[in-house]
Amino acid sequence: MSKQNSQNEAHTPSTFFPIQIPHPTPSDPPPIICTNNSSHQTPRHSQMNHINSSPSSPPNSNLQTPAIPSDTSFSTPLIPTSNLPNSTPISPSPTNFAATSPSSPSSQAVVTPLKPKAFKSAAKNPKWMDAMHKEMDALTLNNTWTLVPRPTCHNIVGCKWIFRTKFRADGTVERYKARLVAQGFTQIPGIDYSYTFSPVVKATTVRIVLSLAIINKWHLHQLDVNNAFLHGNLDELVYMEQPPGFIDPRFPNHVCRLNKALYGLKQAPRAWFHRLSTFLVTNGFVCSRADPSLFVFKQGSCVMYLLAYVDDLILTGNEEHVLKSFTSRLHKEFAIKDLGRLNYFLGLEVTYPDAGLFLSQTKYAHEILERAALLDCKPVSTPLASNTSFTSLGDPYNDSTHYRSLVGALQYLTITRPDISYAVNQVSQFLQAPTTRHYQSVKRILRYIKGTINFGITFSRPTITTLVGFSDADWARCIETRRSTYGYSIYLGGNLVSWSAKKQPTIARSSCESEYRAMANAAAEIIWITHLLQELHALPSTRPTLLCDNKSALFLSQNPVAHKRAKHIELDFHFIRELVSSGKLHTKFVPTKLQVADIFTKSLPRHQFEFFRDRLRIGPPPFRLRGDIRPT
Repeated sequence: MSKQNSQNEAHTPSTFFPIQIPHPTPSDPPPIICTNNSSHQTPRHSQMNHINSSPSSPPNSNLQTPAIPSDTSFSTPLIPTSNLPNSTPISPSPTNFAATSPSSPSSQAVVTPLKPKAFKSAAKNPKWMDAMHKEMDALTLNNTWTLVPRPTCHNIVGCKWIFRTKFRADGTVERYKARLVAQGFTQIPGIDYSYTFSPVVKATTVRIVLSLAIINKWHLHQLDVNNAFLHGNLDELVYMEQPPGFIDPRFPNHVCRLNKALYGLKQAPRAWFHRLSTFLVTNGFVCSRADPSLFVFKQGSCVMYLLAYVDDLILTGNEEHVLKSFTSRLHKEFAIKDLGRLNYFLGLEVTYPDAGLFLSQTKYAHEILERAALLDCKPVSTPLASNTSFTSLGDPYNDSTHYRSLVGALQYLTITRPDISYAVNQVSQFLQAPTTRHYQSVKRILRYIKGTINFGITFSRPTITTLVGFSDADWARCIETRRSTYGYSIYLGGNLVSWSAKKQPTIARSSCESEYRAMANAAAEIIWITHLLQELHALPSTRPTLLCDNKSALFLSQNPVAHKRAKHIELDFHFIRELVSSGKLHTKFVPTKLQVADIFTKSLPRHQFEFFRDRLRIGPPPFRLRGDIRPT
């Protein structure tokens, strides 16, 4: 009994080394790596952990293999298989792991796809092998798991390798990334996990922080957390199979008892965010109540903002030396990679023209066009024709999955392209049963993107920082449900930070009612932004202004008069009136020809669409021609 316990005691891997494969020649049989090992494995384990080459296979002079580190030594020299007894299995040293690799020389070719689907295909390329070893080194250094005997009455989660090629904004390869991912779909609720929710930063918050940085002339720093989810601590007991290709030859039947969170686990995002937020609060940051992914540091005259989107961080503030000091502290805790000035964040491309910032998604838009096979399509001037109407009638589209994929990609593109918000909202209402006509509308949106692929939002440095909103509604726009479509756009110091284009959930009995409900939604967004700005210590001194082109709706918001036609909208009525009477909001009339939010409620003719698009500050990247200054 004691002997069995000694063999099954927990074991944690400490060292990994790549295997070097000598080049075979026609005259010599293929070599095999051997190390000094006093205890032999069974033949099945020996075949699993070795790289054997067929003597009849042709030589490959272009074979590239990972090099052995200088601190790794072999006590037994490499010998050909012809000099070994057939019954003698040879295995790696029990103190190290050896990555299993394909057995045929043809599978050791360097040419592999950019994204291998499994370990077997990835092992053919030394770059992917090196990426996997780096991942395993990080997991070992972090003490992610402990090898224990396989439990008999507990769920065992599987795992697999995920490979991705990281590209820069210009399309060049940045690095090869291999990630060991737990198969969270095999977890059991209440046993392997409980709570899974984890907040992510809102797009509006990102735009507000970028706008404040430009207004205050602050530098924007981009940070990346290496293996972020591995820093989260688990509250549940989770067992996982050993990684493919990195099975401990001494304990092949053991499993990994996870000490830290791992990518793929359902509770991993929540565990990582809890660890990060705890560290930030300990160091003087305050978690925002308006957006839990925003952290604010305020001490005397020093101010710092930190935005967290999983493992991507944006840091800015008014004192550069304090930012550097905090970044070093963050690196000691989480192994942070400082990417320098913010230039590419979550698919958003950031450039810095004179006294401003330009935010776009050119690379992402190109990928959407490539996915839809419309890179060579003919551009159009507007996302939708001015007389376009949508109904659920028509011939069903034969590939609804493709339709949903394109519309979902367009929804993410609206982060920097509010000019397509109305069109994307319309085609998004038919995801369940799209028709061929709906797909033609999606193709027209893509044709518009083709002609404006480099468009984005421009942020400038204004002289006065004010909060201004535009609200509009199109009464009974939907032909089938007769529900109204509303939209709003909100500016901070002239920079567009928030917008929306949606269908109202209930039918409005009049245009006044639809406009009034639209004002209520815009007012709610403005109040949320004021709370966020107050936590950022950047609230403008003047009260925000909401502009509307319906005088009846404005009259209801400004005058304490009840009307029998407005009894059923009493809740919104008192909400806006209370904001106006308390001085927290100022409502004002704007002519229809200057109502910017009109672009979010209907399809417009070209000249009117382009006018409002310019007012949204959507356009190509600004540039300036430089030349020699000649003396006069």
